[in-house]
Amino acid sequence: MKRNLLASALLVMSLSAFGWGQKGHDTTAYIAEKHLTPTTRAAVDSILEGRSMVYWANWLDNASHTPAYAYTKTWHYKNVDKGERYEEAQANPAGDAVVAIKHMLEVLSNPDQPFDEKQLAMKILVHVTGDLHMPLHMGHATDLGGNRITVKYFGRDQNLHSIWDSALPESAHKWGYTEWAEQIDRVSLDEAKALVAGSIDDWAKETISIADAVYDYFPAGAQVSYNDVAYWTPFIEQQFLVGGLRLAHLLNTLYDPEYNK
Repeated sequence: MKRNLLASALLVMSLSAFGWGQKGHDTTAYIAEKHLTPTTRAAVDSILEGRSMVYWANWLDNASHTPAYAYTKTWHYKNVDKGERYEEAQANPAGDAVVAIKHMLEVLSNPDQPFDEKQLAMKILVHVTGDLHMPLHMGHATDLGGNRITVKYFGRDQNLHSIWDSALPESAHKWGYTEWAEQIDRVSLDEAKALVAGSIDDWAKETISIADAVYDYFPAGAQVSYNDVAYWTPFIEQQFLVGGLRLAHLLNTLYDPEYNK
C-alpha cells in the first residue's frame, strides 16, 4: 500500500514538470485547427491520418515518461535564469522547446523524411508550441520552472508551476476547450497577423518576459486567491490564443504556398 502511494506521489510530481494542463493544450490545438487554410488542413489530416491536432495535443506529456520517448523530456521547456540574457543562456545538451520546434519543422519540411517520422514531428510540434507559451516553461532552471516554489493556493500548499499548469486556468473559467476557443478567439485578421509576427525566438522571449512578471508577483509563500486569479486570467487567455494562432501560422507557412502572399 505504501509503495503504491509513493508511486502515485512520484507520478504527480513528475507530471507537474510538464506543459499547460490538458485543457490548455486542447484549446491551443483547437484554435490552431480553426486557422488552418484548406491546403494546410489537408496536409495535416494526411499526416495525422484523420485524427485531429486536439486528439494528439496532450500525447507528449505521457509519451515523455516512456522509455521510447524519454529523450523528449527536456523539450517541454527552455530555462533562462534570472539575470541571464536569452542569447547567452546555457543551452541544454538534450534540447529544449525552441530547439525542438525548429527541428520538428525541419523534419516536416524535408521530403526525404519517412512518413512515421513526419507524423511524430507533427505530434511533438502541436504539443511543444503550446508549452512555449506557458510562462513557467520559460522559467528558471534554479527552481525547476517554479516547481520548487511553494505558494498557498486558496489555503493549500501547491508549487507555482502546478498552479499555472491547471489550477489558474480552471479557476478562471469552467469551460471545455471548445468554449475557451469560442470566447477568446475573436481577433480580427489584422490583429491575428500582428500576433503571429516575429520568430520562434521572439515568441520565446515574449513568454520569458511574462515569466519574469510571474516570479515577481508570486514569491515563495504567497497567498493566492480570487484577486490573483482575476489579475492573471487575461494573460492565460492571451497565451492560449497566441499559442494556437502561432501554431497555425507555422503550419500554414509550411504547407500553403499562398498563405504569405
